[in-house]
Amino acid sequence: MVVQAYILVQTNVGKADEVARDIRAINGVTLAEDVTGPYDVIVRAEASNVDELGALVVARVQQVEGITRTVTCPVVHI
Repeated sequence: MVVQAYILVQTNVGKADEVARDIRAINGVTLAEDVTGPYDVIVRAEASNVDELGALVVARVQQVEGITRTVTCPVVHI
């Protein structure tokens, strides 16, 4: 079973396009779009389990230069 999540990203001013481009290159990221609103980039990611997803967010996504904050929202099927 694959674990999927949306990652809501806030960036430094003027960095959304660059951050989205850099995040798209990360293995496990299926989509990264710069958007308007309270968040600057919305990312869709997937991993084989929750621990791997957490590692993807902390070790890879949050390390992208220009990111100031992330919120991870796992996808659930109720």
